[in-house]
Amino acid sequence: MATTVTGTARFAGKRVVVVGGARGIGGAIAGRFSAEGARVSILDRLVDEGSRQARLIDGHFHEVDLIDPTDTEAVAGEAIRTLGGVDILVNSAGILRLGPLLEVTVADWNTIFSINARAMLTTMQVAARSMIAGGSGGKMINVASMAAKKGGANEGAYAASKAAVIALTRVAALEWGEFGITANSLCPGYVLTEMGAETRTDEDVKKWSGYSPLGRLGETGDVAGVAAFLASTDADYLTGQAINVTGGMVMH
Repeated sequence: MATTVTGTARFAGKRVVVVGGARGIGGAIAGRFSAEGARVSILDRLVDEGSRQARLIDGHFHEVDLIDPTDTEAVAGEAIRTLGGVDILVNSAGILRLGPLLEVTVADWNTIFSINARAMLTTMQVAARSMIAGGSGGKMINVASMAAKKGGANEGAYAASKAAVIALTRVAALEWGEFGITANSLCPGYVLTEMGAETRTDEDVKKWSGYSPLGRLGETGDVAGVAAFLASTDADYLTGQAINVTGGMVMH
């Protein structure tokens, strides 16, 4: 099971920006970095939850509208200035809308891609400029999904947006490696988060748990632990990868 790390200082002095850090996977990642000594800024549209999470980890909260590229760029820059720079960027914000391909509308497609992929490009650009100017490189971790590799019925727009995350991450690794910046993506499987709680049934949990050799669904801490590894010096020679955190549901 996932474990919570306390009392360590692996990221002491590190400045971390977590987009989508109010709750769920992003919230767990923000908490993990804080527990290991980092200073954290959270960007999210969820003001109450984001503010609460920031208080819990003694961090900063910045409200952002990821659909608006101008606001995304401005708030990302503000968060980085608040920290005095950025060493680690985590993009965890995402939206899930399910439906058959024949029923996917242009509006739904655009909204999903705006949040899941286009906003990620913007925050990466802002962070990269800061990292390059700082001269010490940095780490970028983008949360994709096993849907990017596996797909699934009714996941057309979502899966496509998450595949874009993987492609974008690999291009960043290629272009920014010379500046000491690594970029990797995480591909979580079925993780027990607030996003799916309204529609998740006990039968769903049982069915999906059966797809994992470990016999359970993921927890947010499972993903946070891998994110912490990717941000650590242990992963300095690891870049351009799409790491599965699926409990074996996907093995490629």
